[in-house]
Amino acid sequence: MKTKTIVLIHGMFMNPLCWEKWIPYYQAKGYKVLAPAWPGRDKPIEELRKNHPDPELAKLKLNNVVDHIANFIQGLDEKPAIIGHSMGGLVVQLLIQRDLALAGVAIDPAPPAGVFTTAFSFLKANFPAINPFLLNQPVMMTFEQFQYAFVNTLPSDEQRAAYDRYVVPESRGVPTSSLGAAGKIDFKKPHRPLLITAGEKDHIVPASLNQSNYKKYQGPSVTEFKVFAGRDHFGIGERGWEEIADYSLVWLEKVA
Repeated sequence: MKTKTIVLIHGMFMNPLCWEKWIPYYQAKGYKVLAPAWPGRDKPIEELRKNHPDPELAKLKLNNVVDHIANFIQGLDEKPAIIGHSMGGLVVQLLIQRDLALAGVAIDPAPPAGVFTTAFSFLKANFPAINPFLLNQPVMMTFEQFQYAFVNTLPSDEQRAAYDRYVVPESRGVPTSSLGAAGKIDFKKPHRPLLITAGEKDHIVPASLNQSNYKKYQGPSVTEFKVFAGRDHFGIGERGWEEIADYSLVWLEKVA
């Protein structure tokens, strides 16, 4: 790869701790690995939970996240490769659109504006975050909601362990703003190589929705799609996460 820097971008209901396995794994392969927090997320999980409901968090929108990560990347010594999960995957698509990375991997990405599905699991899993009656209030995903949306393939003890370790409150303004101009992708614009991946068993961002996202891209730019069999939404933090990490790195080393 023409860069030795990899930037990992977390998604909703998470902070950089979700990459705790990936960072040393890629560092051991010789890469400088950075995992910047979204605005206000550079705090311990316990503190973020204790502050709920945080009125400042309620103000956060997708454009704030994208601009924050863009500024972070522009301060680096070299243009990196970027990997993002969930809403962080959409952030990857938006940063690739700005030509801020040599290549990007969007893992189970939230859909760009105009890419939608009426699949029951998508509507059920996303409703708590986009409840139109509570848009000005941050939301803390319940354990039961997390079970269904993120970790539906795991045994209950592993579901609970993941919830207790990683889940933090979220702004409803991020997903709702992604439905408008902040989440818009120009699918005809030439771009750096982009890989979109999906989990076969993902409830909150179904594999079919990821495929629709991928198919929107037009033109000669390198855009590829990969489905990981048997995976739910939180493949980056579960048993076997190395499969996704290895596939992403091999792909980046091939195209960047």
